[in-house]
Order: sequence, then C-alpha cells, then structure tokens
Amino acid sequence: MVFIGVLTTNLHNEKRNPRHYSKVYNSEHSITFKINSSLKANTYNNKYTINILKVGEQSVSGTALLNVSKDSTNTDLKVDAIYTTHQPLQDIGKLLNPNQFDYKYYLEKQYIYHQIYSSKNQLLLIENKPYTFYGYADLFRNTIKQKLESSAFKPDELAIINAIILGQRQDINSIIQNQYTNAGVVHILAVSGLHVGILLFLLNGLLYPLIYLKRGKTLKIVLTLLALWSFAVIAGLSASIIRAVTMFSLIAIAMHLKRVSNIYNTLASSIFILLLFKPLFIFDIGFQLSYLAVFAIVTIQPLIVKLWSPKPKIFKWFWDIFTVTLAAQFGVIPISLFYFHQFPSLFFISNLVIIPFLELILALGILIIVLALCNALPHFLAKFYGYIISTMNQFVAWVAQLDSFVFTDISFNIIQLLSSYLLIFSFVRLVIKPNYKRLYVVLIAFLCFQGSFIVTKYTTSSTQLTIFHKRKHTIIGYKNNTALHIYSDLDSVVNNKMLNNYKVANNISYSTNNRLDPIYNIDSNQILIVDSLGLYNLKAINPTYVLLRQSPKINLERLIKRLQPKYVIADGSNYKSYINRWKTICKKEKLPFHNTNEKGAFIISTD
Repeated sequence: MVFIGVLTTNLHNEKRNPRHYSKVYNSEHSITFKINSSLKANTYNNKYTINILKVGEQSVSGTALLNVSKDSTNTDLKVDAIYTTHQPLQDIGKLLNPNQFDYKYYLEKQYIYHQIYSSKNQLLLIENKPYTFYGYADLFRNTIKQKLESSAFKPDELAIINAIILGQRQDINSIIQNQYTNAGVVHILAVSGLHVGILLFLLNGLLYPLIYLKRGKTLKIVLTLLALWSFAVIAGLSASIIRAVTMFSLIAIAMHLKRVSNIYNTLASSIFILLLFKPLFIFDIGFQLSYLAVFAIVTIQPLIVKLWSPKPKIFKWFWDIFTVTLAAQFGVIPISLFYFHQFPSLFFISNLVIIPFLELILALGILIIVLALCNALPHFLAKFYGYIISTMNQFVAWVAQLDSFVFTDISFNIIQLLSSYLLIFSFVRLVIKPNYKRLYVVLIAFLCFQGSFIVTKYTTSSTQLTIFHKRKHTIIGYKNNTALHIYSDLDSVVNNKMLNNYKVANNISYSTNNRLDPIYNIDSNQILIVDSLGLYNLKAINPTYVLLRQSPKINLERLIKRLQPKYVIADGSNYKSYINRWKTICKKEKLPFHNTNEKGAFIISTD
C-alpha cells in the first residue's frame, strides 16, 4: 500500500512530466491556455484555473492560476474557452509572515505552481465553445442560472440555491458565508455527503417502480449511478462532490446486490479509489473533515442513540438528527480547532432546525430548476421557494449574531490534535466493549492529552522579536512568553488578521499596542530604527540591527561605516527603488541585507 501511494503520487506530479510548461517557458513566449474552472473572485480580480496548451508553438501541459482584473462589464470567461496572451507567468507569492495561511502550499497541492495577471483586453480569444464534460456542465449551470435570474429570486437567495443545488459558492458574499460558519451549518453550502445521500434517497423512491419490469433492478441501479455522476459533473466535480458520489455509488451498488456491507469497508474503498486518482486529496481539508465526520457518525451515533428511546415518532426523529449531529462533532471538532481555531457552540440548534427541512429544500430546488428550464416555473412557487431560502438565511443570521456562543481564537496545535483523537478513539472503544485493558488505554490517552498542553506551554514560552511584513506600514512584535507587545504605525491593530493568527499560533494570552520607538534592546542585541527623517546620529549606540522604514533619504554607506551594524533590514513600508539601491550597497559592503518583501518577516530569537 505504501509503494502504491508513492507510485501514484509521483505519477500525478505534473512537474515530472517532460511536457510540463515549466520545462520550456521563458518570458518571450506567448501562452495559449484553456479555462478549466471558475474560482471565487476577490476585490480586484476574477480568478480561474487554466490548462496551459501551448508555450509559443510548442504543445505542453500543466495547470496554472489566471487573475483577470475586473472591469465595468464584469463578464466571466467561459469554461473550455481558449485564449492566448503575452502576459508572463509569475511565481505564486510565498508566505511572508509566520503562522499565516500558506496560499502557495495550498495551490501546490492542486499542482498549480504559477499564475498570470491580465486584463480582458490582454487576452486574445481563439475559441469559445464547450467540448469537454466540464464545459458542457458549465454551460448547463449558466443556463440554469439565467433562467433562475429571470424569476423572482433575490441575489442572496439565488446565491444559496446555486450553492446547495449546483455546488457553486462563488456568488455567496462574505457576510452570509461567515454567518453560516458561525452558526455551525456551513457544511450545507458545500455539496457533499449530506446532499448526495439525500439525492440517493430521492432517487430510490423515484425509480422504485422500475423493479417490477424485466431487468428493472439492473436498470434502476444504472440510472441511479448515471444520475449521481451527472449531478457530480453539473456541480463541478469538486473534491467534496467526487468523494461523496464515489462513496454513495458503492453504497448504491451494495444495496442493489442486497449484500450485507460493512460501512467501514465501503468508506475505506471509496478513500482508496479517490486517492488512486487524486492522491493529494488527502491534504484537502474538506476531504479530512467529511470522512472524519462519517466515521464518527457510523461509530458513535449508535452508542448515543441508545441513551434515550422516546415513544412519539416526532421526538425520535429529532433525537436521531441531534445524535447524528453530535456524533459528527466528535469527529470534526479537533481538526476544526486545528485549522479554524473556533467552535460554534450552538451548532446543534442550527442543525436541528435546518437539517429536517434540507430534504424538502433539495427536492423542491430540483423541481424549481426543472420547471425553470422548461419555462414553466409558476411565479407563486418561485416566491414560496425564495421565502424558504430567505427564512433559512434569517434564522442562520439570528444564530450567528449570538457571538458570545462562538468561541474564537482557540490555540490548538498538531500535538493537541493527535492526542485528542487518541483520547476519543480509546474512549469509544471502551464504551463499545468495557474492560480493564481498554480503561488503561483511556487513562494513558488522557495523560497524553494533558501532556500536549504542557508541551505546548513549554514550546511557546520563548522570547523573540518579529519585524512583520506589511505593505506601507511597519509592525514589530515583541513576544515574551505568552505576552505580545505590538509596536506599529497603524491607527489600530484590533481585528488585524495577521496579528490574530500569530497570537493564536503562539498561545498569546494578552497583548498591548504601542507607538514605535527609535531603539529597542532584546537581550544583548540593539535595534536601531531609521525612519523618513533619516536621523541616526545618536550617542553611545552600537546597533546589531538597523531597520529602515518609510524610505529614509540617507547615505547608507556612511551609516554602515559609522555604526557598523551586523544586519540591515528593510520592511514593507519602503519604496522598491530604495530597497534595490540599499541591497546593492549592502552587497558591496558584504553586509547581510534582509528585505521582508522577498524573504518575509525577520525574526530575532534569544532562546
């Protein structure tokens, strides 16, 4: 199994392909590419993944990222459209500050190593018609979207419909996205196992009469699998959709064969098949979350549901939903804390209200789409469905506004993650089959979990000074054990994402915000800050480090000869032309030079 994993990973590594564009590209070449998929846009650019077809006149392969600046028309590029451009390929920007999201690493796991920045008028259209599954699926989705836009749906309602039915979340604004996240129901916005499971249930009921025909059972399973995978193609074949449809396809086949199937074998088979074709799925957060949730549900939910057996069916129904939701949380809470550092404690309320109606929402949504495509969608039905979606949004917004129940900025590292799963796994085994041996394992796991917090406290109890990279500004952080003293020229550092991530990762318990001083002392090292005033003729100073900020107009050679520092640092507040000149001077003087725009934050540690 290990050798199969190594083999498939290397076979899928596009850089090993001799036809990969990186083998032949230089800045003089034109690039011909095909639009592969549309991504969520940012403030300035629409984003796409592209397949590079030619570099100059040479046929190549490989995937890249395309950024197209927004204009007044704001028209999207179509999937399968082929363009040529002379805009150069650029490296993906590397991580410049500690403990931030590493976008370059994230894209590399999708075999994307370069990007192109362009405007619409810098792209020459070669061909604009679909010829792959992705292209026809995108055309079909756009047709559905146009039909729905002509109905009575509001933009926010339409964005939710596109997400939960078609798997397209690009149009959901950040406010609604955060509300669903804080309410603990963001999973319903990504077409995944929950949606595909409901779809399989609906298909079984719809196609059930076929079993009375000759070879009807075979026809039923063929149509079911065809419908599931057609839905996957229409929804964009994202990682979450592929894994869900793969898993439920195996379940559907097992149901057809009427064989008693072990759910763990089914899950393991779907994981194996997916990783054969997409080995780097294993690094996908959604992949990890969904399978951990499913494993927790099938293992823990049967144990919880036995704790109470309500007589009324309505109570039993809600009890089953609650136990499924609670069991899933045992599987995903540790890894959610590790990646997102927050916990929505009211998740069970949101799920108890929304999940029972999700089947109706999906079924009615499919009916709405079919009627819209046939130009037969009644106005009252569209209004009614829009009202349901709007009511769901309002309920989620109400839960999300109870922010005192959303615990954020929780420090949780890899050691705590592994020890927490060890504790959960050992405790579940003890509940399934109690004995002294398993009790010993639980106690050992509990000690490991406690020890993870001790180790974390020890490893984060250090002293260091960090000069962060921030465009047009200077930010210095002095960390002393679990306290962080921030020195900056910002008006406010409250809700600064970069600093918040740093504080969470380093287990910071409190912080202070201070003005910038000209000199700092850390252990035996002295740091001199030279700002736009260019003053450095101070008495009795012998700085180890000199930080240049706000583009000071100084004679750097004279400064070096006078102060004889061991290191010169330029942060993101300086002009690039100044930085390039300082870099040349330091190279001439054989003095180390650190540019945070190239090398990232500069860290001075005393431990």
